[in-house]
Amino acid sequence: MGRARSVTVERNVLSRIRTNVDYHTSLGVLGSVLVYLSATTLLPLATAVYYGEDVLPFVVTGVVMLGLGYALTRLEPEPDLGHREGFLLVGLTWLVVPLVGTLPYLVAGQGTVAHPVNALFESMSGFTTTGSTVLADISFETHSRSVLLWRQLTQWLGGMGILVLMVAILPELSVGGAQVISEESPGLSIEKLTPRIEDTARALWSIYVAFTLLAIGVYYALQLVGLADNMTVYNAVAHGLTTLPTGGFSPEGRSVEAFSAAVQWAVILFMVVAGTNFALFWYALEGQPRHLVENVEFRSYLLAMGAVGALLAAMLYTGVGLAAVPTNVPGLTGDLEHSIRQAVFQTVAIVTTTGYASMDFNTWDESTQVVLLFAMFIGGSAGSAAGSVKVIRWYLVRKTISRELFTTVHPEAVRPIEHGGNVADDDTIRSIFVFVLLFVVLFALSTVLIYVDSFRVAGLELNALEATSAAIATLGNVGPGVGVVGPMNNFEPFSNASKLYMTFLMWIGRLEILSVLVILTPAYWRR
Repeated sequence: MGRARSVTVERNVLSRIRTNVDYHTSLGVLGSVLVYLSATTLLPLATAVYYGEDVLPFVVTGVVMLGLGYALTRLEPEPDLGHREGFLLVGLTWLVVPLVGTLPYLVAGQGTVAHPVNALFESMSGFTTTGSTVLADISFETHSRSVLLWRQLTQWLGGMGILVLMVAILPELSVGGAQVISEESPGLSIEKLTPRIEDTARALWSIYVAFTLLAIGVYYALQLVGLADNMTVYNAVAHGLTTLPTGGFSPEGRSVEAFSAAVQWAVILFMVVAGTNFALFWYALEGQPRHLVENVEFRSYLLAMGAVGALLAAMLYTGVGLAAVPTNVPGLTGDLEHSIRQAVFQTVAIVTTTGYASMDFNTWDESTQVVLLFAMFIGGSAGSAAGSVKVIRWYLVRKTISRELFTTVHPEAVRPIEHGGNVADDDTIRSIFVFVLLFVVLFALSTVLIYVDSFRVAGLELNALEATSAAIATLGNVGPGVGVVGPMNNFEPFSNASKLYMTFLMWIGRLEILSVLVILTPAYWRR
């Protein structure tokens, strides 16, 4: 009797799981996503044909994506995507797509990404637009142009959001699409620009594509007018595909340091654009530019970058922020334009979590590196491609603290928290503080784990600053850190365990932690 009762209980539990979370629907929609994404392998495939390189990595990847996707669509998903199914779809998409995205690296078998753990790290870093890399040698001698283009394409696909694109083209996501976008897109919530959510998704992707094409055109135009010696068509496309998604994967081993000052200023401009809420550009195009000018988050975003950039520029210009023997930074001290450009470039790249570098800031001293570490926690705007905490959250945290101090003195006062003409309700404030607390706790825990694990690796001697920067660089989707994970170095020396853990950090960081953690809780699967 006891065994029969146990079997009955188990069946009831499984029945409730099937009822509460229709994973068939989530997997079925994921299948449609993979089917459509298989077409993206055609660009690197065409590149391989043009340069006479091996096409097999992209043929295999395209076939696997198409076959797996078609198999999952046979699960016959329901037409309506429920609340729980939306969470599951988002989490699975951002896990499965990077897993399949490892295939070009593994089939090509070139360099350090030929190892499965390294390939997963690089693929997750690409799709989440983190920009951290395990490539020990970024050159056309080690890696084909087509494989490097795939690496850059993964960032472009992940920048605006894979599922935002799918909402724009998949009819089965027209219902429940708003929730899917809000869970996938960085920031507090998606702003519905049009009555239909699929039209909003198309509008956002149209702006994203337009700015990408504009960046490519500007980069290559600088070559045509003689202001950039090595900005070839390939380099222009590669950097256009990785600037707008705030990704930072460059086919140049020295990142943007390989290009002229004019190119670096152009990249700064497009990084600022990439870290701005894309909805503001939609309003500007609709003849309402005041939304951009009056937006409190946009003003705070520019103010934060201006303050950090000015501080760094002053430190570099006076030589205070340079190492004792700055052998790799000739002419920086006392050169105003050079100091401002390097300070502004590194500040914008880190605040927008782009991951580019115009010089090796490992040659700076610890005081400037600590300033950069602070900037890694700021993040760009909600509704942009940037990662980390986001400016609007810090703004509302500051307003909430100010209100609490005021009501402590005036306990009967009613003081709503306003931002841009809107009032933040208590649920919004609570969710912000929960996110910030989770982010800080996870960052602190990850710093300790990465630091302790580093002692198991021969030759890897991390200090506290390096471990701290490695944790925030991956959790905040920032890209490079300092020291051993600096902008001209890579994450390859870490143990496989640390690299897998940092891959996990990139995954949950891109989805802003809660969207992933919720599907790992028992309450999600139960009534």
